[in-house]
Amino acid sequence: VQLQASGGGLAQAGGSLRLSCAASGVNFRINTVDWYRQAPGEQRELVASITSGFATNYADSVKDRFIISRDNIKRTVYLQMDSLKPEDTAIYYCHLWLHRDYWGRGTLVTVSS
Repeated sequence: VQLQASGGGLAQAGGSLRLSCAASGVNFRINTVDWYRQAPGEQRELVASITSGFATNYADSVKDRFIISRDNIKRTVYLQMDSLKPEDTAIYYCHLWLHRDYWGRGTLVTVSS
């Protein structure tokens, strides 16, 4: 299983970014996929999840600003991040569990005030 995250970068507060997580080596459509983030000096935290049935879950801190979605044909999960805040600055990781945890390499999101 390989997870390739992309789409991070620099944004201004109030701006938007879209992250992508491309999966390979797995029957993608049956898996829940998550986005986590880790800010400097902080623990990694769950940002959003999407199940095989397209049910979604969000951390309170990103509700109404972030949207997670998936395209099973492209084997990709997206995280649309709008109304970005400086506190969203972190390395974002995609995650999938299949008998064990699989993590993407991470993509850095920096939001300037």
